[in-house]
Amino acid sequence: MTTLTGAPVTGGAAGSQPVNRKAGRRGNRWFAQVGWRHLVGALGVAFSLFPILFVISAALNPLGTLSSTELVPTGGVSFGNFGELFARTAFERWLVNSLLIAGVASFASVFLSALAAYAFSRMRFRGRRVGLLSVLLIQMFPQFLAIVAIFLIFGTITDLWPAIGFNTPWGLLLLYMGGALGVNTWLMKGFFDTLPRELDESATMDGATHAQVFFRIMLPLVAPILAVTGLLAFIGTTNEFLMANVFLTDTNSKTLAVGMYGMLQGNERNNNFGIFAAGTLLTAIPTVLVFQFLQRYIVSGLTSGAVKG
Repeated sequence: MTTLTGAPVTGGAAGSQPVNRKAGRRGNRWFAQVGWRHLVGALGVAFSLFPILFVISAALNPLGTLSSTELVPTGGVSFGNFGELFARTAFERWLVNSLLIAGVASFASVFLSALAAYAFSRMRFRGRRVGLLSVLLIQMFPQFLAIVAIFLIFGTITDLWPAIGFNTPWGLLLLYMGGALGVNTWLMKGFFDTLPRELDESATMDGATHAQVFFRIMLPLVAPILAVTGLLAFIGTTNEFLMANVFLTDTNSKTLAVGMYGMLQGNERNNNFGIFAAGTLLTAIPTVLVFQFLQRYIVSGLTSGAVKG
């Protein structure tokens, strides 16, 4: 069919086919380049949020049992599990013990590791290479392999010095500080190596001692790695269970990991699941607060602009 001028007329359906093909090609190209990333991200978020939503639902479940817990609570919402947690268990005592042990152990391990890392990075002495290799090799073996020897040692310590023996937070502190020293030392040494030596030399020329250089110049510049290692040490100490379960048997001396594990032992696993879920939510609060406090140090990058010139 042609018009009066002789120009052919293209049909509507035939003209829309190239447009649809172009749109389809653009959609396929977008999914191949960007769309699949959104899909993977959505699946990752769903996978991460599923256990959190399930624990929140279990904590707010009025029945407080595992068999009655659903992803979306349909039987109402109740905070009775939180009241039962404090009424039936020594949760507040476990929380204090965990915060005390995790806080002191992480601070002490980070401080001692920073001292060792500064010495290995900035000083040259006999046995330096052997010491670094020894620290690395020792970390290849889990601390739990020495549980029998450590148990026998602490059995003698408990008889002679009960204040740092079994069922005491100070004895467990000594154990944790020795286990985290090697890993933190290697992490901090690599960070110290990135700092220019001109800082040390200029401070030494001005009459500063090694202690002044370390505390006034080096530590402020390595604040990001101190925050990272401190956070990892705090989380690891709070979640540690194997060693604490062996050394802490008294109810009032238990940590959160050991105490809450007792809720799920035996035939009470189903009945105590709501209380256990409420305890896990409260346990996450200190870790979140520590992360929020250290976040600005982690992302700040204090080393940028440290050297003027």
